[in-house]
Amino acid sequence: MDMNEVIGQAAGKVYNYLSGKDEATLAALKKDLEMKGDEATFALGWLAREDKLAFEKKGNSLKVRLK
Repeated sequence: MDMNEVIGQAAGKVYNYLSGKDEATLAALKKDLEMKGDEATFALGWLAREDKLAFEKKGNSLKVRLK
């Protein structure tokens, strides 16, 4: 499987995860979805590029939600 497929699948997992929540932090995403390395970060980038996410900085954490 090439990296585009891996990132695309991770983006699908993140999208489905966020569809059931108001918002989440990157740390929560990685933990709850058991993503390794930069998988969650790449997935968020993919979804952000598709204009599907809204980001909000709260203190030291970054919150993300679906638009």
